[in-house]
Amino acid sequence: MQNLTTTIDLIRHGEPAGGPMFRGNRDDPLSDLGWQQMRSAISKADQWDLVVTSPLLRCRRFAEQLASERQLTLEQDERLREISFGAWEGMTADAILAQTPEALTRFWNDPVANPPPEGEPVAGFHARVREAWSHWCREAAGQHVLVVCHGGVIRMILAEVMGIPLDRSFSALAVPYACRSRVRIDQSEHGVFSCLQSHGC
Repeated sequence: MQNLTTTIDLIRHGEPAGGPMFRGNRDDPLSDLGWQQMRSAISKADQWDLVVTSPLLRCRRFAEQLASERQLTLEQDERLREISFGAWEGMTADAILAQTPEALTRFWNDPVANPPPEGEPVAGFHARVREAWSHWCREAAGQHVLVVCHGGVIRMILAEVMGIPLDRSFSALAVPYACRSRVRIDQSEHGVFSCLQSHGC
């Protein structure tokens, strides 16, 4: 087996127009501040071979601009959409707390057993993100890849890499706007090993 090292940088989108809320599949673009956050999160020293993006505007527009500026191949993957928050989409945490005070706490403590009303089950969300992750680890083996996606998607990927139980996947990691995480995948005759190399803004 050929020895290969693949590096995948994950970056969460910046602040969307409308500010913090449970956005899920709402397709809001980045705010002016969000664009600033994303531009500040990367530098000329960053070198990638490929950019992969969620189809949602708050990720895709930045990915398109970056790929165009640096003449990189851009791939869009529907499986990298954020989790659907169902009835909570478009609501702030304060609004949810005012309506159902315990529901939000239960979700953060165990999202598998307490999904948002009418929302996407976390197990199904994890399965589709894991499928995308496995695909790009294979497809881009030996390359340095940037994935522009969402807080929930990054949590699912890092849960997979680090063995975090799904019921802890949302509360175990903070993923602020424009947060970057780097995962290294080493493939050799001894197997395939993944590790988190860095995480934060």
